[in-house]
Amino acid sequence: MGFSNLSLSLVIFSLLLQTTISLDPLFTICFNSQNYTANSPFQINLKTTFGQLYVKTPPTGFGLASSGQPETRAYGLSLCRGDVSTKDCAACVVEASSAITERCPNNKGAIIWYDNCYLKYSDVDFFGKIDSQNRFYMWNLQNVSKNADEFNQKTRDLLSKLAGEASDSKKMYANGEVEIGEEKLYGMAQCSRDISKSDCKKCVDDAVSELPICCGGKVGGRVVGGSCSIRYEIYPFLNL
Repeated sequence: MGFSNLSLSLVIFSLLLQTTISLDPLFTICFNSQNYTANSPFQINLKTTFGQLYVKTPPTGFGLASSGQPETRAYGLSLCRGDVSTKDCAACVVEASSAITERCPNNKGAIIWYDNCYLKYSDVDFFGKIDSQNRFYMWNLQNVSKNADEFNQKTRDLLSKLAGEASDSKKMYANGEVEIGEEKLYGMAQCSRDISKSDCKKCVDDAVSELPICCGGKVGGRVVGGSCSIRYEIYPFLNL
């Protein structure tokens, strides 16, 4: 007896989960304190939404999905980093959909980030709106050895340039580099593709403006949010 399409999808899902189970998320936020119960309509709809995201996201690196009646509907979004392969994107979305329910059990809203992707869900329709609430920072512990002011300025200049490029690109993703003395600085900016070009530019510009809060004088840093993210390093960190 042959596999049905659903059975085959479940087998692939299981294999991908086994290969990605060792991945650790960068950060998780459980942003809705309301809970759902086991086997409730919302949980069933959430599982369906995750399945749709697994199918929709890898081909283009981005997916939106929702399932259920209005009162129990689950909304979901997943986005893979612009340089990530289709295979790695699929694996990351699978891992994210599993880990997010473990780290935010029964929460009706949550978001989880990895290096390769992030996934967000809610019982409230958030599509097309800038998420300015869910955000975190990461930075390299090493300080710039000299000319920190120049380094900070060139970092802002590079990421501000990438903000414009990302907002104008089809994938809402941009990367670039700039020389600082004998070193090179590498940067990336990306937006979730459900927001408009103008909102993408605003989101990234706001993230750049927050660099002094976390990362001033540091040789690497990130501002990561629910609608956009930026990163800079003094080493190549993308799959180019």
